[in-house]
Amino acid sequence: LRKNVEDFTGPRERSDLGFVTFDITADILNGKNGLQTFWNKNPDSIFDWNVKQLFLYLSAEYSTKNNALNQVVLWDKIMLRGDNPRLSLKDMKSKYFFFDDGNGLKGNRNITLTLSWNVVPNAGILPLVTGSGHVSVPFPDTYETTKSY
Repeated sequence: LRKNVEDFTGPRERSDLGFVTFDITADILNGKNGLQTFWNKNPDSIFDWNVKQLFLYLSAEYSTKNNALNQVVLWDKIMLRGDNPRLSLKDMKSKYFFFDDGNGLKGNRNITLTLSWNVVPNAGILPLVTGSGHVSVPFPDTYETTKSY
């Protein structure tokens, strides 16, 4: 779903606002992947002695005529040591606004969603890990005009 709305945060009068609904399934401990899972890492090495928590985030990446690379974080979650390592999230809506700084979402056929995470250690460096899978989502050629959000 995509709308063209007034954008009071930027220099333009109107910008595209995207709404994304998504499913994520993952089993970190057993390494089993669902169709829309982005995990592909040795599960035994995720929560070792120096890992306090994981900061998971879903980002959208796409290009427009104005910008070769656009990246927007849509959703995030903190997974603590001892939390259920099996994610089964259905019909999730984006947690943050998906604004483009113009009209780059309309008709865009290659918006790529990727789940990444930061390993938050008890001590030491903060590594960034990106899942090996991703999903490309085409956006419609028309704007939604009803107030369905």
